[in-house]
Amino acid sequence: MSEKIYVDNAATTRLKPEVLEAMMPYLTEEYGNPSSIYSLSNKPKIAIENARSQVAKAIGADEKEVVFVSCATEADNWAVKGIAHAYKNKGNHIISTKIEHHAILHTLQSLEKEGFEVTYLDVDENGLVSVEDFKNAITDNTILATVIFVNNEIGTIQPIKEIGEIAKEKGIIFHTDSVQAIGHTPVDVKEMNIDMLSISAHKFYGPKGVGAMYVRKGIRIFPYMDGGAQENRKRAGTENVAGIVGLGKAIEMATENLDETMTKLSKLRDKLIERVLNEIPHVRLNGDREKRVCHNANFSFRFIEGEALLLSLDLKGILASSGSACTSGSLDPSHVLLAIGLPHEIAHGSLRVSFGDFNKEEDVDYIVENLKEIVARLRAMSPLYEAYERNGK
Repeated sequence: MSEKIYVDNAATTRLKPEVLEAMMPYLTEEYGNPSSIYSLSNKPKIAIENARSQVAKAIGADEKEVVFVSCATEADNWAVKGIAHAYKNKGNHIISTKIEHHAILHTLQSLEKEGFEVTYLDVDENGLVSVEDFKNAITDNTILATVIFVNNEIGTIQPIKEIGEIAKEKGIIFHTDSVQAIGHTPVDVKEMNIDMLSISAHKFYGPKGVGAMYVRKGIRIFPYMDGGAQENRKRAGTENVAGIVGLGKAIEMATENLDETMTKLSKLRDKLIERVLNEIPHVRLNGDREKRVCHNANFSFRFIEGEALLLSLDLKGILASSGSACTSGSLDPSHVLLAIGLPHEIAHGSLRVSFGDFNKEEDVDYIVENLKEIVARLRAMSPLYEAYERNGK
């Protein structure tokens, strides 16, 4: 097959032509610094505020509650550290989960070295957090809860609204990493009781190197970077105008067409899941079957190394992943798959397929037919599979 089939949209997405078109003027003739006072700055300044309005509308926020950042990793770091340091006189306890993105986990580990206490909630075999466990973890010292909206590896959607409601009742600030949610499932910060959330443009056909953070009005948060007065004195540094414009256009398109996107991608996802589970033996679907984001399918293939599977798929023109792109260089099994109870040897044989707007139904058929051949070939070379076939265990 001459054309590559890209099914790693949870890692990054292709920039849409409409987004690039919206960005181009601010990469060329409209190059003025939006913080300056001469006329060349007017259009960049207006463009930033227009993008702020687009983001606010997409998530049900007020415009003044949106702050632009370089990426969701920055937003995650800032949200967690900024709240921890701003409210440390009130308490030092934070609640999170064992399946967060490393941008959250490593930030929490950093805070633990400073003396903060963190409770990492377990998840069930489908990757779901128990609302009751969350409630029971709250102490008089709890100041912050951070729970991922959609898990980036297995696609499970957490009970964000219910967790947010409890946090609100207890006076705890609630942050969610919504990177995989935007453009793939409805997000409404007020309806879902969310105080802060992180956004990354390149996950929904926007440019890399730009993100946004929602900070509910009235929340006190320490600035992440000192310097100028940009972003209402919350985040110093000359704004990435073209990137911000691209984010605004991308999130507007992603949320306006959300129902259509969810219908299309759910159909591709479900067809892939059904065919793989029915036509390939010794396969496990990772993540909840129903409470699952529309574009994600994550499998574990027994008796196979995930790296060999990915390389074999690449040779067939299929570009997928074994999990988070941020840990692709690691030899350790996914912390998410270990958290849902998979043993190391099965966790190592994982495959994540994440569909996007540019995928078609025939892509699913091509993926499955090649998967069947590759899995059979790799298992034929596996001493573990040979032993299983011989002994039945």
